Amino acid sequence: MNDTPLIQDLVSAYREWHTAILVFGVVLCALLAGLIVRAVVERLARRVDEVRHVWAHGLLTSASAPAQSLVWIVGLASAVHVLLETREGAGDSVLAQVLGPARDVAIIGAVMWFLLRVAARVQDNMVARARHRGQELDPMATDAVGKLARASIVITAILMMMQTLGFSIAGLLAFGGVGGIAIGFAAQSLVANLLGGLTIFASRPFKVGEYIIIPGTDLMGGVEHIGWRATRLIGFDCKPFYVPNAMFNTQPVINHTRMTSRRIMEDIHIRYADIDAVPGIVADVRAMLGTHPGVKHDFFAFNFNSCGTFSLKLFLYAFTVDTDYNAYLNVQEDVLLKIAAIIRGHGAELTGPASTVDVPQWRAHAQDPDPSGPMGRLAPPPPLSA
Repeated sequence: MNDTPLIQDLVSAYREWHTAILVFGVVLCALLAGLIVRAVVERLARRVDEVRHVWAHGLLTSASAPAQSLVWIVGLASAVHVLLETREGAGDSVLAQVLGPARDVAIIGAVMWFLLRVAARVQDNMVARARHRGQELDPMATDAVGKLARASIVITAILMMMQTLGFSIAGLLAFGGVGGIAIGFAAQSLVANLLGGLTIFASRPFKVGEYIIIPGTDLMGGVEHIGWRATRLIGFDCKPFYVPNAMFNTQPVINHTRMTSRRIMEDIHIRYADIDAVPGIVADVRAMLGTHPGVKHDFFAFNFNSCGTFSLKLFLYAFTVDTDYNAYLNVQEDVLLKIAAIIRGHGAELTGPASTVDVPQWRAHAQDPDPSGPMGRLAPPPPLSA
């Protein structure tokens, strides 16, 4: 059997379709290589513990998809390059001129994607390792470091892409110095919010999970998230609201969570008739406060404060040991009940504001004209007739 004609046909077909065959082979190899690289990287990542090997686990788990994309980018660029080389005059075409910069930009984008994934994964791994060791990382500090790392990666990648595309970085920086003034005027609030966010991350007047109050406003709530532009708080009604970070540059902030104790401040009123019992009451209440387990003993005050319009006023000022709100209410209730018991033990009575009511006699007589009735006895007798 003579195979010469068949071989000649195959050779002629290859010469006619060799470009398509080469391009198809390159693309197929790139796709297969990408899948193999991803499978190998994911298999290695599963063998690395995220707690013991923070960086290795972060690198491997973040490299699977970007590595596959990088292989595909190089493979497709090689396929296009093979296609252009086999065609006469294609080297001067627009596609040939764009191929190199487009490939480089895509590679920089894949590397940026990989580094962003690494930054996020390493941050999560460090938090997980701290919890595994029974420690707790400051979420505000870790979030700030992660945001700064991601911002640096993105800015560097954008500058490299622009340089790859032929833009002058020095010219862009010079233009940015002039245009930054105009942009600053147009975006004053945005810049102020960004500076406010940097101030929060640097000085850390509060962090996520703490309860803050902004005096002079109705803004108070627990901190849920600190962003670059605004901070999200959750109020007592479980409704979230967003406070621009620029407000924290000019407004004072009360960090309610970092208080060392809660204050008890009350006015207690007793009758004027109990003036002789005041010294004993004050002495016994001070002794009770000095031994109460829920009250701080380094400073407290209980004194006869003033003579009110209708009662004698005793002033209580003390601080609780526990800052928990429920514990504070329980201590305050117990202290007030014990003070009331001491007042009763001295034969005195608690009192409050009193008022007098003026009932005109003519109205009382009109309501009860019977002279023998309770109101009639208060009213004057009717005038005698002439």
